[in-house]
Amino acid sequence: MTTRRDFLRIAAAAAGAAGLAGISSSSGGASVPRAGISLDLLILGGTGFIGPHQVQYALERGHKVTVFNRGRNPGLFGDSVEELVGNRDPKIDNGLEALMGDRTWDAVIDNSGYIPRHVRDSVQLLKGRVGRYLYISTVAVYDTSRATVFPEDGPLLPLPDPTVEEVTWETYGPLKAECDRIVQMELGPAATIIRPSYIVGPGDTTDRFTYWVERINRGGDVLAPSFPDMVIQWVDVRDLCPWIINLVERDTSGIYNAAGPSSEVTRAGLMWGIRATTNAPVRFWWPDQALLDELEIAPPMLDWNPRADGQSVVFANEASMRVGLDYRSLADSTSGTLEWWNAQPAERRAEPRGWIPADKEHQAIARLEGA
Repeated sequence: MTTRRDFLRIAAAAAGAAGLAGISSSSGGASVPRAGISLDLLILGGTGFIGPHQVQYALERGHKVTVFNRGRNPGLFGDSVEELVGNRDPKIDNGLEALMGDRTWDAVIDNSGYIPRHVRDSVQLLKGRVGRYLYISTVAVYDTSRATVFPEDGPLLPLPDPTVEEVTWETYGPLKAECDRIVQMELGPAATIIRPSYIVGPGDTTDRFTYWVERINRGGDVLAPSFPDMVIQWVDVRDLCPWIINLVERDTSGIYNAAGPSSEVTRAGLMWGIRATTNAPVRFWWPDQALLDELEIAPPMLDWNPRADGQSVVFANEASMRVGLDYRSLADSTSGTLEWWNAQPAERRAEPRGWIPADKEHQAIARLEGA
């Protein structure tokens, strides 16, 4: 099903949307060619971290975009985007009412599906009214106790209790795995599943990768993560989101791990790679996990160990690269993130999320130095 509606994009409006979203152009300032066919796209969510990047690139490509969310950030994209207000939970506010009826879209991108019941309701409501359903899953769906290398057909975590709907550190992976299965079972070849690893880059609301970029660029004695030889994978939002729109344009089916870079990098390699982008003197201190646990320090982005034994877990990325996902360099991700972070208002930079408190970092380094 393809409506192929014409959509005239106003360049100034698209630029305004990028500014309001607090992100730089996904194209890095280069001209983005128009798509051969203008699509009518529905994005569930759209105002968090990855949504604005998707919306901006879709507008640059000449597509019509509708977002459905709770309306907590109205007018983010000006007049460029149609905004539908509701809730994934039909029991709250007007629920999915704004999506009901016989309206169709060429594709839906589901950024906000965390609860199986919500995803099932959305899928069943839109089934037959969208040409493609692209669901943003996560590599956290894999059962890392059963293997160390995960292609896309690797084992997923079970959801032991289907009544559980609270998203916590422990339930996030199993809940997303069940959502992942629902989309596949309900839609078959009309579904596309994207399983990203850590998403980094400008606009990151989690502040995880940003911590390491800012901290290392500040220089001095830096408390590094434990398990320095463990492989770490990530994807830059400026690579991920244009690729997602391109998959929809090509009507690409399948399941894809979005887990870069193209060659393996360890945690130590990540630290030294960021270190290479600054002239500030830096000395790394490498703690073991026991010290971090004792001092209750959770290094941002690196506080999740897929395996407690410290053995590396690798999410295969060959399939994603075959269908066009290019992973930019760590240096590019670092410089882009630092530029974005330094441009944020002082009050935003004064209250980052989940960063290691300076006193705890000093305490850990003093213990390591004394040893």
